[in-house]
Amino acid sequence: MPEQVSNTGPLAGIRVLDMSRILAGPTLSQNLGDLGADVIKIERPGLGDDTRRWGPPDLASVNEGKEGWSGYYLCANRNKRSVAINIATPEGQDLIRRLAAKADILIENYKQGGLAKYGLDYATLSKLNSGLIYCSITGFGQTGPYKDFKAPDIVCMAVGGEMNLIGYPDRPPLRIGFPQAYLHAGVETAAACLAALWHKETTGNGQYIDTSAQECVAWLGFYNQNMWDLQKTNIKREGSRRKLALDSEFRFLYATQDGYVSFLPSGL
Repeated sequence: MPEQVSNTGPLAGIRVLDMSRILAGPTLSQNLGDLGADVIKIERPGLGDDTRRWGPPDLASVNEGKEGWSGYYLCANRNKRSVAINIATPEGQDLIRRLAAKADILIENYKQGGLAKYGLDYATLSKLNSGLIYCSITGFGQTGPYKDFKAPDIVCMAVGGEMNLIGYPDRPPLRIGFPQAYLHAGVETAAACLAALWHKETTGNGQYIDTSAQECVAWLGFYNQNMWDLQKTNIKREGSRRKLALDSEFRFLYATQDGYVSFLPSGL
């Protein structure tokens, strides 16, 4: 493990144990690292994080010949130290427990209950560290009828309702090009961590944070959910227009000779 860099941000002195992979968890821990936290990333021996060899192509040529430095991996894993631990072995599990005992925040995005069989779940680790803030990020959360469903980003975007709002009314629904559900899950969980850190500061106790990426997407709909309660209507995709009420709408974009222009009249 590389030596700790002296951090001076607002979260300097906070230690984060990052057991997550790919996007949501790494985005969360990266946000905390950007704020000065000391992030220790747990990776598999040999292979490391799944994204180390994803495209864009490996950037070994600009990283002193080291393999496993894809553009994707670097995008979501700055400001972190890494250590390889096999959590399937008793020795690896003991190492995680020792690290968790001294951590402020632990992040994981295994399937629902996936770490319990290793004795690395919140119920077990919180007995070793009552101040531990334990963050679990999944597609549908730890409870409810969908908790065991597989949830790639497109499923969260669809079930969260956002795809019904993107695109034109006479065309199929769209998803935003780069995965957004788990990016939002990571950022919103970072906000939850800050609240949990304040709770720990005032009470000394940690907390369990259960994040559902699908629920994070549902929040993106903003006032659209309320429209059902207010007017018993579902707002659907409207292209460059936006409906304000049953009989009122405005247009976002207008084509010009050299591009597009957008303006919104207001009576304020």
